[in-house]
Formats: sequence, structure tokens, C-alpha cells
Amino acid sequence: MSDESAVQAGAPLLPPPFLPPPAPAVAANGVRRYEGVTYARTPGYRPRLLDLHLPATGGPWPVVVWIHGGGWADGDRRYPPPTLPAELLFGSLTDAGLAVATIDYRHSLEATFPAQLHDVRAAIRYLRHFADDLGLDPARLALWGESAGAHLAVLAALAPPVTTDGIDLDGQEGITATDSGSIRAVVDWYGPADLVSAAAAFPAALVLPPVGNPMTALIGAEPDERPDLIRAASPSTYADHAGPPFLIIHGTADQVVPHSQSEVLADLLRPHTGVELVTVPGADHIFVGADIEPLVARSVAFLADHLVG
Repeated sequence: MSDESAVQAGAPLLPPPFLPPPAPAVAANGVRRYEGVTYARTPGYRPRLLDLHLPATGGPWPVVVWIHGGGWADGDRRYPPPTLPAELLFGSLTDAGLAVATIDYRHSLEATFPAQLHDVRAAIRYLRHFADDLGLDPARLALWGESAGAHLAVLAALAPPVTTDGIDLDGQEGITATDSGSIRAVVDWYGPADLVSAAAAFPAALVLPPVGNPMTALIGAEPDERPDLIRAASPSTYADHAGPPFLIIHGTADQVVPHSQSEVLADLLRPHTGVELVTVPGADHIFVGADIEPLVARSVAFLADHLVG
């Protein structure tokens, strides 16, 4: 039945699964910015949006996808953690000749895992599908996440399309005709690696309603109730094979995600791929107590090294 026949027959019209990029805004310094790009739409959920910041001239540009944290239950693509000024994050990347796309994804009380990973991979597919329109090089794409966003970045880089238990990790959100493809590099800022031990170590003082423990909220169950899902949601599950180079940065005094989570991930990755673990003495979560500018500079230099040239 044709679309016209379906309308005549009274069939419901579904919203398009994504929208094409709008026209960019151009700042006084020439930096172009696409705001509120709808990379995925699903009935019953809010549209998933991304913003894209492009260097002033030239292109096509390599692109870094920034994935915000917030315990999978909070956060916004527009706002890095309070210790990281947005101007520092976005400006450092565009000054280095890198585009940066910062994305929203469904939170855990909207949809449980793997919805969050489905959204990240849908955003990657969108950027690659519309690369020519956006001035991007689809072959040069890297991920940078903090906390829950780092967890999703590692999963997006390492996890297969479907787990051995049959859990779909690619999803059908947004554009499905374009493969999410390989990732050139990953920056992981203090992300959890093994969700069972991370859930057990989560401070009782932060277990607050309505979310509770963010790890159990993510999967919608206690770990022993859904061992298949907690395994599928743990980056450590997929760290036994080759992947892109990783830069992992974590504070030793992190009270939300223990530093040991990054040690575990680095040890698992090291036999299979390049990985550098940078320890920040005395730094708490979101690098409270540390000078963040050198950490941003180190992260941007790592990404530029793997994406530029």
C-alpha cells in the first residue's frame, strides 16, 4: 500500500524518526553552530537532540561526540559539569580543528538500558549520514564522556550490535540505514566499568528518591534480578578484544565512581589496545579539587593526535 493509500485508509501517521539538519548559526568569530538538531524521534518519548560546534573555516572536520554525565538520570547536552566551563570544553576542541557534537539521551526513569546506548549510537549514525551537509569527515569520529557519559562512550566503542544473550545494543532509533561504524579514539573521564561493583560501592547518602541507586535505576532491577542486563551494561564485559585507543582520567578521591573502576577497565583493555590511565591525586568526582584546564588540554591533545592529519 502506498503512503497516499494508507492515509486514505485512515492509517495513523507516525512522526519521522529524525529531522534533517537546520541552518547553522554563525558567531562573530566565524564558528558555526547547529542547535537542537533532532537526531531521533520515537512516539512516547521526547525528541533526542544534539548541538554541533564547527571550527570557523575549512573542513570537512573530524568530530568529537561529547556525552554528558548525571548518573543516567540527569544532565543536558548544553551544560558540562560545573567544574568544566562550556566555553573551555567547546572552545578547546574547535581551536584544535575539531568539531564537537554534544548529545542528549533518554534518562533512566524515561527508559531503562539499553535505550541510552541506542540513543548514542543513533546520534553517531546521524552525524555520519549527514556528514556532507554538516561539514564533517565521517571516518574521523571520536567519543568523550564524563561519568555516566563516559560509560556510554566506552560501550559505544566496544560493545557488539547484539549480546550473546540476544540483547539488541544498536537499536532502531533515528537513522538505521547508516552503520554507526568504528570509533577512532575514546576519552573516558571517571566512568564506571563494572556495574555490579559500582552499584555496591555507591554511597548510601546519595541514594535518593526517585532515582535511588543510579546503577539499578539504569537497568530497572537489582543486579541479581537481571544478570544478563547488568552484564550487557558493563563496559568491562567487552574489554577483552581490540578497540580504539583510550585515554582514561580519574581522581583518586572520587566518592561517586571509585578510581578502582578505571583501574579495572585499563587492566582489561591493555593487552588488546592502547590505553593510558591518568590518575589525578586527591580529585573527587567531576574533578573537584583539581585544576581542570590541564586535564582538558591533555584530553584535546589526545583526540587531536588521533583525528587530525
